[in-house]
Amino acid sequence: MRGRILPYGAEAVLVEVDGLPEVLGLKAALGTLTSASRESRNEWGVIDTIVGARTLLVCADAWAVPGLPRKLGRVLADAQPRDLRVPSHTYVVPVTYDGPDLADVARLTGLTEADVVEAHTGTTWISGFNGFTPGFAYLVHGDPRLVVPRRATPRTEVAGGSVALAGGYSAIYPRAGPGGWQVIGHTDFRPWVEGTKGEPDILAPGVAVRFEVAP
Repeated sequence: MRGRILPYGAEAVLVEVDGLPEVLGLKAALGTLTSASRESRNEWGVIDTIVGARTLLVCADAWAVPGLPRKLGRVLADAQPRDLRVPSHTYVVPVTYDGPDLADVARLTGLTEADVVEAHTGTTWISGFNGFTPGFAYLVHGDPRLVVPRRATPRTEVAGGSVALAGGYSAIYPRAGPGGWQVIGHTDFRPWVEGTKGEPDILAPGVAVRFEVAP
């Protein structure tokens, strides 16, 4: 695998690769090395890895950063892109398709509202990366007919659980807050659960989401 390894301050290194499969492949390869034992954690000094659409931010102890580019170069050369068709887990998310932008999405795509719902539920989406707010997963690999722009005027508040589209992504708003995506429905599913023993971010990169019409 090829990529660029760039400095990113005193406590991180940024790796740029071709796309999301390469990012997740590198994350998996790096995670295997750095989590294998306490000794390897001490040697690498890696604290966390943060996934982007085409980047992996490797956060580390300051003492480890100068030696990271050389080590990451070796891992990058041997890493393999991840097959996004093989998710680590699949969540089934019931949605009530009554969103205020459903008609606009139909108009923008040239589909009927029923077609929009069918397209949204007919594809298994993959969590690519998280951003904007904790628990906000950018879901990729949806139906290409559902590529729509953000709203011209963002809303000052979007309800938690809103299911929305923007660009080639879909997402579930984990909590109420501002947002400019096209809201097509709502769900009781929450992608961020605070106070859990494990990771609060349920839709971690590589997890799949299959939307279905709520009964």
